[in-house]
Amino acid sequence: MASSARLLQQARAFWQGERGKAMWQCQRACVGPLIDAVRGQHGLEFTAAAPLLPLSRLRHQVQWVPSASYAESASSLLCDPAQLPLPDESMSLVVIHHLLDILHEPHHLLSEAARVTDDNGKLIILGWHPMGPGRLSRIGPSRHKRFPHQLKWHSTSQLRDWLAFVDFEIERVDYCAYSVSRYRPRWESCWRRYNVPFAHGYVVTAKRRLERVIPVGRRRWPPLALPARHAGLSACRNKLPTNSRR
Repeated sequence: MASSARLLQQARAFWQGERGKAMWQCQRACVGPLIDAVRGQHGLEFTAAAPLLPLSRLRHQVQWVPSASYAESASSLLCDPAQLPLPDESMSLVVIHHLLDILHEPHHLLSEAARVTDDNGKLIILGWHPMGPGRLSRIGPSRHKRFPHQLKWHSTSQLRDWLAFVDFEIERVDYCAYSVSRYRPRWESCWRRYNVPFAHGYVVTAKRRLERVIPVGRRRWPPLALPARHAGLSACRNKLPTNSRR
């Protein structure tokens, strides 16, 4: 847990830096329409950066914090991310912003986030794309020194398997942040329009898998119909020869 706290501090420092702010702006432009389209009452966000939940129209917005020093409002939720003190299906929107790459047991957080998401709600996950340009920076000894290249990045296919285990399915995958520098290229919006997968991050939108169950009634076998002349013991008596009757 101490290692996760240290990584959270590094994540907070990264998102407050120049490269982190530039990437957050790209993510804001990509995830903004997705968050704005969600309708409901309650929303929950897990992040170490600036919150994205204010982009929504939800009335009650809750932000998870790892310690009391991170709390900035009365709506902050201080708890173990693997044990949320929230009822089932109570959130219309749950956002996980680059937190699955930090925790040692990310599937526990994903399971809790799926549990509290409403049947008609959305689960939005932002993460580092393992096949993006950031993969080149992970080669060599420097990947153990600089954040976030020392983290274990999870692919969208791995998220798909985790979500299927909690009865969720991926609705769409958007790629964003093709450059994390302040001087972003002009073709950023063009690449995002065609959803080119060669990006630093991805945005996964998932929903609960609702399968329609059709009740099957008890099968009734038709009664066995026999000819009347061959039915019962009388048929056997009729076939006996007359001299054998007593």
